[in-house]
Amino acid sequence: MIAVQEESPRQEAVADLLRQSDAVAARLYPDMPRRALNPETVGAPGIRLLMARLEGAAAGCCLLLDHEEGIAELKRMIVGEGFRGRGVGIALLHGAEAAARASGIRALRLEVGIRNTEGQALYRRAGYGERGPFGTYRPSPISLFLGKTLA
Repeated sequence: MIAVQEESPRQEAVADLLRQSDAVAARLYPDMPRRALNPETVGAPGIRLLMARLEGAAAGCCLLLDHEEGIAELKRMIVGEGFRGRGVGIALLHGAEAAARASGIRALRLEVGIRNTEGQALYRRAGYGERGPFGTYRPSPISLFLGKTLA
């Protein structure tokens, strides 16, 4: 069974998953600048880390960043290498949506790279549709912006 809950970002499992996220981005976009994250930076106010655990092991994580009233951003969703293809991604996404709803969030937004076809497929299957840039994002030839209204 996959359990998803909010956890402290200050743990080695989070650091490992964030390193895996950075490695995926480096592989997909080798010539593009990236902002590496670590447990300290994701522990800032307004950021919640959700961890997916499979049989107790840290299988994936994502961040929820509060934006304007009732809207949050889903960011840095990653499933650990040894856990892919086991339903962790969709469980993590559903867990993030449930956590957002429970805190009064009405809509989620996200940015996904155009080469991240697996991520795009997951989000689209879960009902996320294309939208324009939001927050501090600007149009980019390598980014897609997606969103979903939460029931």
